[in-house]
Amino acid sequence: MKKLSNLSKLYCVIVFAFLFAPIVVLITFSFNDAKSLSVFSEFSFRWYKELFNDKNTLNAVGNSLILAFSSMVISTIMGTAAAVGINKVRSRWYRTAMKTVTDIPMTNPDIITGISLMLMFVFVGRLFGATTSLSFWTMLIAHITFCLPYVILQVLPKLQQMDKSLHEAAMDLGCTPLRAFFKVEIPEMMPGIITGAIMAFTLSMDDFVISYFTSGNGFDTLPIRIYSMTKKTVTPKMYALATIIFFITMGLLTISNIIDNEDNRKLKEMKRNRKSGNR
Repeated sequence: MKKLSNLSKLYCVIVFAFLFAPIVVLITFSFNDAKSLSVFSEFSFRWYKELFNDKNTLNAVGNSLILAFSSMVISTIMGTAAAVGINKVRSRWYRTAMKTVTDIPMTNPDIITGISLMLMFVFVGRLFGATTSLSFWTMLIAHITFCLPYVILQVLPKLQQMDKSLHEAAMDLGCTPLRAFFKVEIPEMMPGIITGAIMAFTLSMDDFVISYFTSGNGFDTLPIRIYSMTKKTVTPKMYALATIIFFITMGLLTISNIIDNEDNRKLKEMKRNRKSGNR
């Protein structure tokens, strides 16, 4: 038994080393003064300074942040409303069908989603006589499309865990249905809403394939900018940018996990209190 435990620990170490070794190398050489990826000459912030002097890359970062924030806000509002609607459906068959439909953008390959959205935007643009069919707005719609299912996936379980009598109790105490929704249901859903918003933001920032097919001229996101640089040479300042993004993403994931753990703790306490109350 002890030998099996040691083997499982060794396996975990190998897996984590395989996953994080490239990131460690990336972070290390982002502080390398030379361009070499094999020899670390000396510690330096040279590439971080060059990064903040690169206007095109900073514009791409700004575009990505605007796009990610916009798609996060809209998809979080729409996803929360959709989760509430799905949760209120009485028919089990219809609810299952709705869940299946909303899961399609998650399971569908990105390249299929990107091409199909591009064709739809071009078709609609030609139908209305638009000179340019693709723009920031088409990219925003595309990002909302693939972010929505992730928000629904985070919010819906929170609604299903919620005690349905809370809403009725709030209305018995004088709340209108709308006020009861904001006073009772929204606080119960909040951990799922925050987690879904964080996922939507990170997915939007990370996306390349769908953005590549739905972007218009003059609006480059960061992944598209990096892809255009690979045709020549990716300079070490991209390692510096990747390092910054990595730590921001780790921070968001940490916040998300803290919220989930706190919500799970409260849920366990509620179940424990109900059991002790029944006794």
